[in-house]
Amino acid sequence: MNDAGTIEVRRSRKARRTREALAEAACTLVCDRGLKAVTVEDIADRADVTRRTFSRYFSSKEDAVLDSVRADGDRINAALSARPADEPPLVAYRNAVDDWLTDDAHPAWHRRPQIFGLLRIADREPTLYAAFQHIRVEAQADSIRILATRMGIDDERDLRPAVLVGAGAGALVAAQSAWVRGSHEDALPGIVHAAFAALNGELPRS
Repeated sequence: MNDAGTIEVRRSRKARRTREALAEAACTLVCDRGLKAVTVEDIADRADVTRRTFSRYFSSKEDAVLDSVRADGDRINAALSARPADEPPLVAYRNAVDDWLTDDAHPAWHRRPQIFGLLRIADREPTLYAAFQHIRVEAQADSIRILATRMGIDDERDLRPAVLVGAGAGALVAAQSAWVRGSHEDALPGIVHAAFAALNGELPRS
């Protein structure tokens, strides 16, 4: 790698670390104090950067707080893209969620204690809830495109990918809601499996 390439890699790593530091600071502060008691300046100070630096990465404190949740949607979609081509679409979606739940490199929600508290706060805070729904819609749009590609169809003309993703994502949302209402942070995988089983009887394992 030449000098210019090395410099670009270092800049990319620094940018990633800064973004992660801001997201972690936002999540920690909001879980500790609640959304209304936290300002963008508080988050920037906690991450030891300027307000201007914060604005280069995030448009709002809600955006920063939920950055790790957005990354989880990306991981599920990456797992969906990697599922075997012969898996039925809904089974592939369910198995992609399983891959996310069991990923040791990037622990899912039930192995990141802050997320449990954060999602409980999101249920009570309208702006945070709205931002979370926006992230879900974006992730589902990507899932639809992935399934359409797997199925060899045009998702603008054929409703099947959207219907299948709506069903799979609905099961995941139902599981998440039940998990947040419960009291056991490690119970998410079992609730997710029950939600998918309830989707249309017991889906066949692949």
